[in-house]
Amino acid sequence: MVHQLAIESLTKIFQTAEGPVTAVDNVSFGIGGDDFFTMLGPSGCGKTTTLRMIAGLESITSGRVVFDGRDFTRFSAFQRGIGMVFQSYALFPHMTVFENAAYGLRVRKLGEDETRARVQRTLDKLGLGGLAQRHPSDLSGGQQQRVSIARALVYEPTMLLLDEPLANLDAKLRVQMREEIRRIQKDLGIMTLYVTHDQEEAMSVSDRIGVFDRGRLRQFGAPAEVYADPRSLFVADFIGKANFIKVDIESSDARGARVSGSGLAAFAVDRVARLDADESAEIPSGSDGLILIRPEHLDIGAGESDGLPCRVLRIQVLGSFVRYIVACDGATRDVTVDCRRLVPGLAEGGAAHLTFSADDVILFAREGRS
Repeated sequence: MVHQLAIESLTKIFQTAEGPVTAVDNVSFGIGGDDFFTMLGPSGCGKTTTLRMIAGLESITSGRVVFDGRDFTRFSAFQRGIGMVFQSYALFPHMTVFENAAYGLRVRKLGEDETRARVQRTLDKLGLGGLAQRHPSDLSGGQQQRVSIARALVYEPTMLLLDEPLANLDAKLRVQMREEIRRIQKDLGIMTLYVTHDQEEAMSVSDRIGVFDRGRLRQFGAPAEVYADPRSLFVADFIGKANFIKVDIESSDARGARVSGSGLAAFAVDRVARLDADESAEIPSGSDGLILIRPEHLDIGAGESDGLPCRVLRIQVLGSFVRYIVACDGATRDVTVDCRRLVPGLAEGGAAHLTFSADDVILFAREGRS
């Protein structure tokens, strides 16, 4: 059976001494099958609260969680059959790996033979079969995290939920473990919802991502799609590196717009994103909009020539590519340019120019701007 999860207008309002606070604001999305879906965003954006409402660990102010046509809002966390992995491993230090993994099944009073079979099968899948009699203190951080995943999987859940599971690991181990989690998830064919604030982590493991901002789901889609075609300033800036340049809109219609700016000759833009009222207010006064150009879509050359004039601030040789940080009129901040190799004639403090293809540009225009 191919499972389906639908989140419908999910909202959570906390009552505080300062008044009501909307932590999750009318969030809707749907996933199915063995999708690996990541909720991504900064601290306090509502992603963990959304996950906890799906798990049944947090009450819902309004909206529904529907799984395979059943309204989960009516079910307790226990009845939902969900496996949950938290940021802290929460392992019992006095118990062996086997007993930690078996704990929940024993609480549920599953038969001893079935408990042992399930636990051993799960530990073997996670590469922990030979560590069953060790205690948590004898394990590495990555091994402890795998034990916490095993404890969630022994229930044979229909969904696996993970809340910042790699936050306590060092950078190198995080990379290893995220690939391990992805492998395990696909091997088991289990629908997985994952929470993180790390954009690289989200982009590398997910089939779909949802970018959250101040309680709202700003964008939902495949990682490559969200990166290449962001629909808001927040998403454009949060996913990858973004360069924003102020422009005036000379003309606009359903097919696109014609823009110009300081040091920037007029050109046509086919991709236009209309901002909501909140983000429209972020467009600098005196400008009609901002164009987004990713660092890899910019070319840089020495001296003054056709293109956007700039001055080289820093040159960073980063192994597989070279990053130039430049200042240019019209940019909202220093501009980043990523090149495959050093560009002849460029030096820190020197004059340079930027060029790009209009096909790689997205215009963000104020709400209602014609």
